[in-house]
Amino acid sequence: MGVAITILVGTMTGTAEMVAQEVQQALEAAGHRATIRMMDGLAANVFHSGGTFLICTSTYGAGDVPDNAQSLVNSLESEKPSLAGVTYGVIALGDRTYKDTFCHGGIRFDKLLTELGARRAGEILTHDASSGTLPEELAGQWVLLWVEQHLASSSESA
Repeated sequence: MGVAITILVGTMTGTAEMVAQEVQQALEAAGHRATIRMMDGLAANVFHSGGTFLICTSTYGAGDVPDNAQSLVNSLESEKPSLAGVTYGVIALGDRTYKDTFCHGGIRFDKLLTELGARRAGEILTHDASSGTLPEELAGQWVLLWVEQHLASSSESA
């Protein structure tokens, strides 16, 4: 009995999408259902039916979300929907050489979703592009622990 997870991807160069694909494969191999949705054109209503989401996003410019995630962030900030039925996790990609804004794309989503009443499961996974580790390998390992520790034992049977 697996968990159904929607992976929302914010990316500029495709790295976050590659990470999401690896995460999807890891989840499906473990018996869960994972759907990838690019954030392009998405609005706050993507969360209306509740459920479990995994935000997988890079950081762009001066600590902002990628261009394809802007409309979703703007919609959440302007509509301020109640996200009480949403559980989420965050995979934040960044580069520690930009220390003041390291992984701020994912951190911005985390703060916004929490403010709107969603419940974060576990800690944010942050990946440093200058670390020498591959983000997709790290995320593929992390997500299995995340889903087992924070989701599989919950009352979710969706």
